[in-house]
Amino acid sequence: VLLFCLLPHALDKMAAQTEKGIPLSSLCPKFLHTNSTSHTWPFSAIAELIDNAYDPDVNAQQLWIDKTLIRDKECLIFMDNGNGMNWDKMHKMLSFGFSDKQTINGHVPVGLYGNGFKSGSMRLGKDAIVFTKNGTTMCVGLLSQSYLENIKAKQIVLPIITYCQKSRRKKDQSKASLNAIMKHSLFCTDWELLEQLDAITGEHGTRVIIWNLRKTFNGQTEFDFDEDENDIRILVDIMNTPCKTQKTKVTLEQSEPQCKSSLRAYCSILYLEPRMEIILRGQKVITQLFSKSLSNIEKYTYKPRFLTIEKIPITFGKNAENMEQYGIMMYHKNRLIKAYERVGCQRKVRVLHLLHHAGILHLYLYR
Repeated sequence: VLLFCLLPHALDKMAAQTEKGIPLSSLCPKFLHTNSTSHTWPFSAIAELIDNAYDPDVNAQQLWIDKTLIRDKECLIFMDNGNGMNWDKMHKMLSFGFSDKQTINGHVPVGLYGNGFKSGSMRLGKDAIVFTKNGTTMCVGLLSQSYLENIKAKQIVLPIITYCQKSRRKKDQSKASLNAIMKHSLFCTDWELLEQLDAITGEHGTRVIIWNLRKTFNGQTEFDFDEDENDIRILVDIMNTPCKTQKTKVTLEQSEPQCKSSLRAYCSILYLEPRMEIILRGQKVITQLFSKSLSNIEKYTYKPRFLTIEKIPITFGKNAENMEQYGIMMYHKNRLIKAYERVGCQRKVRVLHLLHHAGILHLYLYR
């Protein structure tokens, strides 16, 4: 459950905006962090950003995920070749609760509540900057906890600047936002901002850069970028002694699926029927179709009595590649929401040998 952090003392000092004399609701900047805690696992936060590129309003054919160093800060980069955004769409994406996504030609959007970008990006790092172009205009928007802390903001402030894509000239109303972005982001000049917009190949697309990445208690980032140059892996901090801390890989049981610690493995099963190519650190992610890795397959359908929905297809089988990995692969709107979820007797510490080889259970939820 998301907790709103509208602190009373902050509200007392805040000059409330009104609509016909009635105070409007305000949102404390601390909510950016509070909202991000809905993601206890960093890959679920990354999935929110992938969904934004996948959904039909953007309809990207390719998404690039990479790590880079800008001004000595480790950054995550997400770039797609989708439809891009104008000022209004950028402002709605950086704000809360705005979502007008609709199904287009059978392509059902994953996003519904207009919260994914905020919760996902702020879970990965304190600060994010968005570059986008849609063929007519180019926009740059800043969503930054560091910026809000520095200016002691009482509400969330969103600097956004707009360029004409053809002339590359800024619009007049962008001056205050430009000053804020150049002072509080990784890019200090107009030329550097345009350089990032030029990095978006083609006439339209979006590029997101996240920095001040979330760190563990010993000051290390929670990701391992070094073990595999074509992957991003999750790390954990382990205190060896009271005086010594070291950074090691997650200790996994032999039966633990790779998707728990490898972003490449996770992305390979993220969508039941992929519509978009994901390139992770320069190498294409190869989709893993579980139906082809199962043996002794049996198919059923289930229709809940208490819901007026179509029948839910369920596929049962054994994992032919690794029988130690079993549980339910649960998809909703084509997107994975639970992986290897063990149910019933599978949750017991000691499971019958036959049940231990029950393999992967597929539950596809369409609504």
